[in-house]
Amino acid sequence: MTRKKKPLPLLEDIAIESVAAEGKCVARVGDMVVFVPWAAPGDICDLQVKRKKHNFMEADIARLVKASPLRVEPFCQHFGVCGGCKWQHLPYQEQLRAKQRQVEDQLRRIGKVELPPVSDILGSEKTREYRNKLDFGCSNRRYLTSEEISSGREFQRDCIGFHVSGAFDKVLPVEHCWLMDGLNNQIRNAVRDYALQHGLTFFDLRAQTGLLRDVIIRNSASGEWMVIMQFHFGQEGDRAKAEALMQHLVDSFPQITSLMWLDNQKCNDTIGDQEIYVYHGQDHIIEQMEDLRFKVGPKSFYQTNTLQALRLYQVALKLAGLTGKELVYDLYTGTGTIANFVARQARQVIGIEYVPEAIEDAKENSRLNHISNTLFYAGDMKDLLTDDFIASHGRPDVVITDPPRAGMHASVVATILRAAPQRIVYVSCNPATQARDLQLLGEAYRVVAVQPVDMFPHTPHVENVAMLERI
Repeated sequence: MTRKKKPLPLLEDIAIESVAAEGKCVARVGDMVVFVPWAAPGDICDLQVKRKKHNFMEADIARLVKASPLRVEPFCQHFGVCGGCKWQHLPYQEQLRAKQRQVEDQLRRIGKVELPPVSDILGSEKTREYRNKLDFGCSNRRYLTSEEISSGREFQRDCIGFHVSGAFDKVLPVEHCWLMDGLNNQIRNAVRDYALQHGLTFFDLRAQTGLLRDVIIRNSASGEWMVIMQFHFGQEGDRAKAEALMQHLVDSFPQITSLMWLDNQKCNDTIGDQEIYVYHGQDHIIEQMEDLRFKVGPKSFYQTNTLQALRLYQVALKLAGLTGKELVYDLYTGTGTIANFVARQARQVIGIEYVPEAIEDAKENSRLNHISNTLFYAGDMKDLLTDDFIASHGRPDVVITDPPRAGMHASVVATILRAAPQRIVYVSCNPATQARDLQLLGEAYRVVAVQPVDMFPHTPHVENVAMLERI
């Protein structure tokens, strides 16, 4: 006989205290910490517990008894279902304060290193339409909210939007996304409308069938637009249907300067290992940063908030303290944006990156900007950055590192310690893993500057730049 699970409690009149990690807020019930999404400090709520562990609980708001005076009206119709902008109900200045606290708390609690005063976070000039890239999934399994399900109505299940957390095969239909210039909505909705009118099939992630799979939209500060259509050819005539759709986009949107496509037969939507073809225009767009031009291809990594990326790189350059005599290693260089940005202030810059296509872009960006003092190498960082590599290319005076969210591999940290640069500028999109790495570097370095930068308004994500000097 199966033992019935004990029903989880409803907690009444609970005060929300503060913002926590991952965009959730914290409340306390006795000795228990309760994590609550979509809440605001100062809310009084009835909370339905969804998960209970020994020393914490996770709960949803069952009823908002009294709204916090901090709350503001979310501007997006998809708020509360789409997980992309979890903090729209908080004023932007409150978001910045929460991110500042997050950086300081994680560096001190996890890194346990002595810190100088942390500089005030640099907020984003634009808090809407600040992104230069969005990725939309196409699905025949529209996500339905509990209210839609209980209504008993029939809904169009073919849709284009964002994949829903916790429901990998379902997509939330997006009518208007405020993260990017409004043209993104016109293009995406035009793809959807054309597909519905002409009977194009939408992808079924479970069955691995359906023609329309994914739409990536990129733009640049110079006004160029790239659209990448990801198809899944499975039936005779699919190629012709795909070309008819793309021609419709060309005819409808003269702003598109690069329209590209691919046929992805894999089980996932990643395109790094896929052949991508040009249907219309160029195979890239050009991004401008100060007087530098950067070629951005379909697989290129480029910071998604262009204006804040400039401020981020200006911070990194200032903290690097370059005089023109230094050999700089730029680790996890991507398409060489930071490397080329600092090259004019250095003797030489050596960039290392895992993705070969990104390194080719980095070399092209140096040529495009007539920069001759950069070298770029492709390979796994822990395998390429070795004592032999440093002996061959020279010991760096300055290391700039901008690793992925997982931070640096322990062997990379060890190699940096042996290389003993005078300064390290550590750019991080995850202060928690940055704190771990700072602790490892702490045996030979002290942190002398910390500068948080907000790249992603209305989300809990924050970038942080730390400068270390050799003891």
